[in-house]
Amino acid sequence: FVVEQLDYCCSPRSLEGVENRTNYTFIQGDVCNPHLVNHIFMTENIDVIFHLAAKTHVESSFECPSIFQRVNVDGTRVLLDAAHRARHQPLRFIYVSTDEVYGTSLDEAFDESSPLRPTNPYAATKAAAEYLVRSYWDKYKFPIIITRSNNIYGPRQFTEKVIPRFLTLLQNDKKCTIQGTLPISRHFLFVSDAIQAFLLVLEKGTVGDVYNVGTNFEIPIIQLARELVRMVKNETESEVNEWTEFVASRPQVDLRYPIRSDKLQQLGWKAEVSWAEGIRQTVKWYQDNPDFWLDINKDQRIRRELDASKT
Repeated sequence: FVVEQLDYCCSPRSLEGVENRTNYTFIQGDVCNPHLVNHIFMTENIDVIFHLAAKTHVESSFECPSIFQRVNVDGTRVLLDAAHRARHQPLRFIYVSTDEVYGTSLDEAFDESSPLRPTNPYAATKAAAEYLVRSYWDKYKFPIIITRSNNIYGPRQFTEKVIPRFLTLLQNDKKCTIQGTLPISRHFLFVSDAIQAFLLVLEKGTVGDVYNVGTNFEIPIIQLARELVRMVKNETESEVNEWTEFVASRPQVDLRYPIRSDKLQQLGWKAEVSWAEGIRQTVKWYQDNPDFWLDINKDQRIRRELDASKT
């Protein structure tokens, strides 16, 4: 089962590759809806839950933190409660969190025992949801596992995230806009490596435990922009900077999130896709599918207008 609300950043077209499989069912719905979620767990035999549903855009979390509270915390509570009370007890509940719960660090690399010090509403709601998840292990021994991953990137990612945002701007002959002038850098993990990590944790992870999912590859955001300019625009080195522009920063920006993934690596995981190969695949997909998110946004706007006409 895939339960998805189909918010602005989601597309059913991303699931076209699996929609004909016999073990696949798509349900358009909200994880915050206890009637829907309870019905699913009471009528189906669900063995494993991967809980990835979340509001994730940091800048938006400052503008409307209550929505992030509802989806990330209340939605997790609804899902946990329904899964715990299901007539067929699940074998694993895997909660996909983020490295942002640790807060920022200039030198220390965080491991799973490091304190949580989130610095924005998004990260704070993910940390709060983690405490909820852990409470079900502490009180009921409900078989939860938590992952905390780096920035995941790859084809089909919505254009509010930094890599597709830069690519979309460049494809429309606009400059890459970089928030602030601080030396911000991020670790990027290709989507297929993240999937392999989640599947390995499902197979070999210890219930009640936490696993960092990280890569050693780190790149300053300004360097990321310049690299994408070279790939998309084929500009000479002297002309690259003409395609970047610094704009006002958001209220709180963490410089970097270094994490250690020793525990996961001891299970046999390592990142297989190099940055050069991952970004090549990503750039190619956005070049081959320039209207993917434009078309989706149009469809969703039409659907919202139709829904509004019924009220």
